[in-house]
Amino acid sequence: MAGIFITFEGTEGCGKSTHIHKLTERLQAEGHAVRVVREPGGTESGEQIRKLLKHGPKNLTAEAELLLMNASRAQLVQQSIRPALAKGTVVLCDRFYDSSLAYQGYGRGLDLAKVQQAIDLAVGETKPSLTLLLDISLSVSQARV
Repeated sequence: MAGIFITFEGTEGCGKSTHIHKLTERLQAEGHAVRVVREPGGTESGEQIRKLLKHGPKNLTAEAELLLMNASRAQLVQQSIRPALAKGTVVLCDRFYDSSLAYQGYGRGLDLAKVQQAIDLAVGETKPSLTLLLDISLSVSQARV
Protein backbone atom coordinates (compact mmCIF):
# COMPACT_ATOMS: atom_id res chain seq x y z
CA MET A 1 0.00 0.00 0.00
CA ALA A 2 1.28 3.47 -0.85
CA GLY A 3 1.72 5.94 1.96
CA ILE A 4 -0.06 9.23 2.52
CA PHE A 5 1.69 12.56 2.00
CA ILE A 6 0.34 15.50 4.04
CA THR A 7 1.82 18.98 3.85
CA PHE A 8 1.32 21.86 6.26
CA GLU A 9 1.45 25.44 5.03
CA GLY A 10 1.03 28.79 6.74
CA THR A 11 2.87 31.82 8.05
CA GLU A 12 5.51 31.70 10.74
CA GLY A 13 4.01 31.03 14.16
CA CYS A 14 0.73 29.61 12.85
CA GLY A 15 1.22 26.24 14.55
CA LYS A 16 2.54 24.01 11.77
CA SER A 17 5.12 22.32 14.01
CA THR A 18 2.63 21.91 16.85
CA HIS A 19 0.01 20.32 14.61
CA ILE A 20 2.59 18.04 12.96
CA HIS A 21 3.76 16.89 16.40
CA LYS A 22 0.20 16.19 17.59
CA LEU A 23 -0.74 14.38 14.39
CA THR A 24 2.46 12.31 14.54
CA GLU A 25 1.62 11.18 18.08
CA ARG A 26 -1.95 10.32 17.09
CA LEU A 27 -0.98 8.38 13.97
CA GLN A 28 1.77 6.46 15.76
CA ALA A 29 -0.63 5.59 18.58
CA GLU A 30 -2.90 4.10 15.91
CA GLY A 31 0.00 1.99 14.61
CA HIS A 32 1.00 4.02 11.55
CA ALA A 33 4.61 4.54 10.52
CA VAL A 34 5.23 8.30 10.29
CA ARG A 35 8.08 10.29 8.78
CA VAL A 36 8.32 14.03 9.50
CA VAL A 37 10.29 16.23 7.11
CA ARG A 38 10.69 19.96 6.55
CA GLU A 39 11.47 22.41 3.82
CA PRO A 40 13.96 23.59 3.10
CA GLY A 41 15.99 20.78 4.58
CA GLY A 42 15.21 17.24 5.54
CA THR A 43 18.37 15.76 4.01
CA GLU A 44 22.06 16.41 4.54
CA SER A 45 22.37 18.59 1.44
CA GLY A 46 18.96 20.15 2.11
CA GLU A 47 20.07 21.25 5.57
CA GLN A 48 23.14 22.93 4.07
CA ILE A 49 20.90 24.74 1.59
CA ARG A 50 18.61 25.72 4.49
CA LYS A 51 21.56 27.34 6.29
CA LEU A 52 22.45 29.26 3.14
CA LEU A 53 18.87 30.45 2.65
CA LYS A 54 18.37 31.42 6.29
CA HIS A 55 21.81 32.78 7.18
CA GLY A 56 23.68 33.16 3.91
CA PRO A 57 24.15 36.28 1.89
CA LYS A 58 21.14 38.55 2.09
CA ASN A 59 21.61 39.56 -1.53
CA LEU A 60 20.47 36.28 -3.12
CA THR A 61 18.41 37.03 -6.18
CA ALA A 62 14.84 35.78 -6.30
CA GLU A 63 15.88 33.35 -9.03
CA ALA A 64 18.76 31.94 -6.97
CA GLU A 65 16.44 31.56 -3.99
CA LEU A 66 13.88 29.70 -6.12
CA LEU A 67 16.49 27.36 -7.55
CA LEU A 68 18.04 26.65 -4.14
CA MET A 69 14.63 25.90 -2.65
CA ASN A 70 13.89 23.47 -5.45
CA ALA A 71 17.33 21.85 -5.25
CA SER A 72 16.61 21.09 -1.61
CA ARG A 73 13.09 19.94 -2.53
CA ALA A 74 14.30 17.60 -5.29
CA GLN A 75 16.74 15.94 -2.90
CA LEU A 76 14.05 15.60 -0.22
CA VAL A 77 11.53 14.09 -2.63
CA GLN A 78 13.96 11.56 -4.10
CA GLN A 79 15.89 10.67 -0.96
CA SER A 80 13.20 10.74 1.69
CA ILE A 81 9.59 11.29 0.62
CA ARG A 82 9.27 8.79 -2.25
CA PRO A 83 11.01 5.92 -0.43
CA ALA A 84 8.85 6.48 2.67
CA LEU A 85 5.65 6.59 0.62
CA ALA A 86 6.67 3.39 -1.20
CA LYS A 87 6.90 1.65 2.21
CA GLY A 88 3.39 2.80 3.16
CA THR A 89 4.60 5.47 5.58
CA VAL A 90 2.60 8.59 6.36
CA VAL A 91 4.83 11.56 5.45
CA LEU A 92 4.15 14.87 7.20
CA CYS A 93 5.96 17.84 5.68
CA ASP A 94 6.43 21.27 7.23
CA ARG A 95 5.97 23.36 4.06
CA PHE A 96 6.21 22.17 0.47
CA TYR A 97 5.80 23.69 -2.97
CA ASP A 98 2.89 25.98 -2.09
CA SER A 99 5.44 28.00 -0.13
CA SER A 100 7.48 28.61 -3.28
CA LEU A 101 4.41 29.92 -5.07
CA ALA A 102 3.76 32.24 -2.12
CA TYR A 103 7.30 33.38 -1.32
CA GLN A 104 9.18 33.31 -4.60
CA GLY A 105 6.16 33.82 -6.85
CA TYR A 106 3.92 36.33 -5.14
CA GLY A 107 6.41 37.58 -2.53
CA ARG A 108 9.49 37.99 -4.72
CA GLY A 109 7.56 38.73 -7.90
CA LEU A 110 8.82 35.88 -10.07
CA ASP A 111 6.74 34.74 -13.00
CA LEU A 112 4.37 32.10 -11.61
CA ALA A 113 4.74 29.88 -14.68
CA LYS A 114 8.52 29.78 -14.17
CA VAL A 115 8.10 29.08 -10.46
CA GLN A 116 5.77 26.20 -11.37
CA GLN A 117 8.30 24.85 -13.89
CA ALA A 118 10.99 24.73 -11.22
CA ILE A 119 8.60 23.01 -8.81
CA ASP A 120 7.55 20.48 -11.45
CA LEU A 121 11.17 19.59 -12.16
CA ALA A 122 11.87 19.11 -8.45
CA VAL A 123 8.81 17.04 -7.50
CA GLY A 124 7.83 15.22 -10.69
CA GLU A 125 4.71 13.19 -9.93
CA THR A 126 5.13 13.45 -6.15
CA LYS A 127 2.19 15.53 -4.97
CA PRO A 128 0.61 15.81 -1.53
CA SER A 129 -2.44 13.69 -0.75
CA LEU A 130 -3.63 16.60 1.40
CA THR A 131 -2.39 20.12 2.14
CA LEU A 132 -3.48 21.85 5.33
CA LEU A 133 -3.28 25.64 5.30
CA LEU A 134 -3.15 27.06 8.81
CA ASP A 135 -4.41 30.61 8.72
CA ILE A 136 -3.89 33.16 11.50
CA SER A 137 -3.83 36.92 11.54
CA LEU A 138 -0.59 38.75 10.81
CA SER A 139 -0.62 40.30 14.29
CA VAL A 140 -0.84 36.87 15.98
CA SER A 141 1.89 35.51 13.69
CA GLN A 142 4.22 38.41 14.54
CA ALA A 143 3.50 38.12 18.26
CA ARG A 144 4.33 34.39 18.24
CA VAL A 145 7.54 34.81 16.28
